[in-house]
Amino acid sequence: MCFKQGEDQSYCQRLQHDMYFLTSNSRLNEQVVDKIILQLNRVYPQILTDTEAEKFRNPKASLHTRLSYLIKHLQKKGDRHCQEFYRALQINAEQLYNDLPSRKILSPVFFLTCFSVAAGFALFWYCSHSDTKVIGRARRILGFSPIIIGRHVRNICMLYLEDISRN
Repeated sequence: MCFKQGEDQSYCQRLQHDMYFLTSNSRLNEQVVDKIILQLNRVYPQILTDTEAEKFRNPKASLHTRLSYLIKHLQKKGDRHCQEFYRALQINAEQLYNDLPSRKILSPVFFLTCFSVAAGFALFWYCSHSDTKVIGRARRILGFSPIIIGRHVRNICMLYLEDISRN
C-alpha cells in the first residue's frame, strides 16, 4: 500500500490528487495511454504483468474507464508502482506531466512576496489616515528600513509622506 515519505506526499497520494486531472477532458489520448501501459509492462514487468497490461489495453472499454482502473490498480499495489507511472507519464507526455496539479505547488517566495505587498499596503494605508505626529514617526522608520522595503518603494513612500506633511 501507499506510505508517506517524510513531509512530502507519497506517489499514491499524488496520483489520487492528479487522477481527476488525468482522466478529464481527454488529456491523455489512446496512444499515450498504450505507451505508458507498455512501458510499465515491458520495462518494469513487476509493475504490470502481461495479463494486467492486456486488461488495461482492452479497446472495448472506454479510455476513461481503463485509465481510472489502471490508476486505482497501481495505487493498490503501492508507492513504487505509482512512482513508475509518473516516470512513464513524464517520458511519454512531458507537457502533461509538467501541468499536473501536484506539480503546481507554490513556493515560499510567493507567500513571502504576497506578505510583503500586504504589509506595504497596510503601512501605506496607516500612514495616509493618521495625524502628522504619526507621519513623522513613519518617516523615521521608512528612512531606516532599506533592508525591509526596497529602495524605490521607500523613496515613493517618503515623497508621499513629505507631501502629506506639507498639507
